[in-house]
Amino acid sequence: MPEGHTLHRLADDLNAAFTGQVVAVSSPQGRFGESAALVDRQLWHGARARGKHLFCAFAGERWIHIHLGLIGSLRFGPPSPPVGQVRLRFATDTVAADLRGPQACALITDEERLHLESRLGPDPLDPAADPERAWSRITGSGRSIAALLMDQSVLAGVGNVYRAEVLFRQRINPDTPGRRLKRASWRAIWADLVELMPYGVADNRIDTVRPEHTPEEMGRPARVDDHGGEVYVYRRDQQPCHVCGSMIRTRVVEGRNLFWCGRCQRRS
Repeated sequence: MPEGHTLHRLADDLNAAFTGQVVAVSSPQGRFGESAALVDRQLWHGARARGKHLFCAFAGERWIHIHLGLIGSLRFGPPSPPVGQVRLRFATDTVAADLRGPQACALITDEERLHLESRLGPDPLDPAADPERAWSRITGSGRSIAALLMDQSVLAGVGNVYRAEVLFRQRINPDTPGRRLKRASWRAIWADLVELMPYGVADNRIDTVRPEHTPEEMGRPARVDDHGGEVYVYRRDQQPCHVCGSMIRTRVVEGRNLFWCGRCQRRS
């Protein structure tokens, strides 16, 4: 599932393509046809992301809410005839953005958008976000920090990659219950996410290794993975840790594979 940086990048790309433009909104597949017609041929009012949710604004305080889910994608190209099952298309004479396979695509009111956003935890990519909102949930919970970081009502936008990587970078045992996590450790996690995730927006990939652990510095092959990016533990099961050399471990936590280093991550 795309993580928060992907949605923020898509919001930026949509605004770059359509700001100041009258946009044709359609549903080539037909499932979003009635809603698309209500905002078709209107001036683009802007897109914004909160966590893993994307909101596109139109006149009359109407918003198209998009959640990509596991298989959704939003891709840009020329406004040629659509190919495949395109749920939603934004288009001008020069560019089109096609949405396929989303978990959610709905026309909502501003009140509905505010209600949805109120259920999300703070987003590290939001400069106005308050990390204390997340801390108040974490410090009162017996769930593991690995589970809590994936809970979008606790922290918005963090997915499986950033979860595993930030816990490694801070040397935190992923099984640590939230109520046992030190406040200083939470502050370090938040600061690390605030630093790392904007790089994901800018580069459209997740890189988390520090300069001394890059392939060039370590003399090791670059990572080859569909997700791209240089990481410490994510999808590196039974490969040597870049720091200590012990084998990276994995197991399922709340339906997703967690990756960690048992030797490096002992801190609670």
